Amino acid sequence: MPVTYKLDADKRTIRTKGVGSVTLQEVINHFRTLEQDSECPDLLDVLLDLSEVESSPETPQISTVVSEMKRVRGRVRFGACAIVANRDALVGMMRVFEAMGEECFRVTCTLRGVNEAEAWLVSQQSSTATGST
Repeated sequence: MPVTYKLDADKRTIRTKGVGSVTLQEVINHFRTLEQDSECPDLLDVLLDLSEVESSPETPQISTVVSEMKRVRGRVRFGACAIVANRDALVGMMRVFEAMGEECFRVTCTLRGVNEAEAWLVSQQSSTATGST
């Protein structure tokens, strides 16, 4: 399956990875699976790794994904989201996603490398923890 994920319930983090030509239906199925996953915490930070994705979504598809994210909010909410995209066209579309999905996340950032995205996500988790004490 081109969209997979791993949950770290203790850290309240999900690592979602897309590979190959990802379809809109596969993304929707991902959210439906996540919604039914009994291991899924109600609040998650996201590392969305699209570094191996060959396709790029169009604006209407991004709109559908954002609608799906809003639909699952009763079950799971999202905090920080680090997006890894290494092709220019995909980086641009992920910035569109950031803008369209702004109300679905506390903060988002599109980066070109996994290590950079992981470091950014940790910094966001640390600033949240520091701000709440």
